[in-house]
Amino acid sequence: MTDDDGYFGERVAARYDESSGEMFAPAAVDPAVGFLAGLAGDGRALELGIGTGRIALPLAARGVPVHGIDLSRAMVARLRAKPGGGAEDIGVSIGDVATTKADGEFSLAYLVFNTIMNLTTQDAQVDCFRNVAGHLSPGGCFVVEVVVPELRKLPAGQRLVPFRATATHWAFDAYDVATQAMSSNYVEVEDGRGSFRSIPFRYVWPAELDLMARLAGLRLRERWEDWDRSPFTNESGRHVSVWEKPV
Repeated sequence: MTDDDGYFGERVAARYDESSGEMFAPAAVDPAVGFLAGLAGDGRALELGIGTGRIALPLAARGVPVHGIDLSRAMVARLRAKPGGGAEDIGVSIGDVATTKADGEFSLAYLVFNTIMNLTTQDAQVDCFRNVAGHLSPGGCFVVEVVVPELRKLPAGQRLVPFRATATHWAFDAYDVATQAMSSNYVEVEDGRGSFRSIPFRYVWPAELDLMARLAGLRLRERWEDWDRSPFTNESGRHVSVWEKPV
C-alpha cells in the first residue's frame, strides 16, 4: 500500500474494469442488480466499496437512489467519468467502509465481490456490520457476496492455491489458517519486464458473518449460492447472504 487510496490506487484503478472484465459482463451484473433492486424497493441503497460503479450504475439506472462509500479516490474518479456517474447522480463518501458515515437512512446496504475481506482484521469486519446497522432503516437489509474459503484445496503443509496461469500472468492465494489472514498475489510480465503485486485479505466463514450480524443487531434472512437464488450447499464456492434489521 503506497498512498491514501490503499491497494486500489491509480495503477490498479486504470486497469480495473479491464482486468475484471468477466465481472462487468451482463451475465454477472444483471442478476445481482435485479436481486438488489428487489430488496431496495422504494428506498435508498448504500454500496460499500462502490469502486468504478460496476453495480451502482445499473442499479441507479433502474431508479434506485444509490450512495457509495470507498477509500480509493482513483476508483471513484473512474465512476465519475462514466455516464450516470456524476456527483449529481450518485453520492460518494470517501473513507473506509468500517467507519465512514453517510447521511440519512437506507433500505438496503450491500458489499459485493469479496470486499468484506479487504477489511483485514476481525474487529474491522465487526465494525463494518455495526456501521451498516446504523445506516439501515427498520426492516432494511444488508447483503454480502463473498467466497467460501478454499481451504479444502490445501493438502497438509501447503499454503498456496493458484488461480491463474498464462504465458504472461500468474496469480495465487496464500493462506494462514492460524490467523485467517490471506493474500492474493500477482506476477505479470509485459515487454520483457516483470512485476509483482500482493493484496492482503482476511477470509471469513458464513457462520462467523452471522455472528457479526447478531452483534450488530441484525438477523439472517436468507443465504444463497448465487444471485439467482440457487441453494447454498457444502459444495458452494461462494454465497450471497442477506441480514435484516428488525422492525
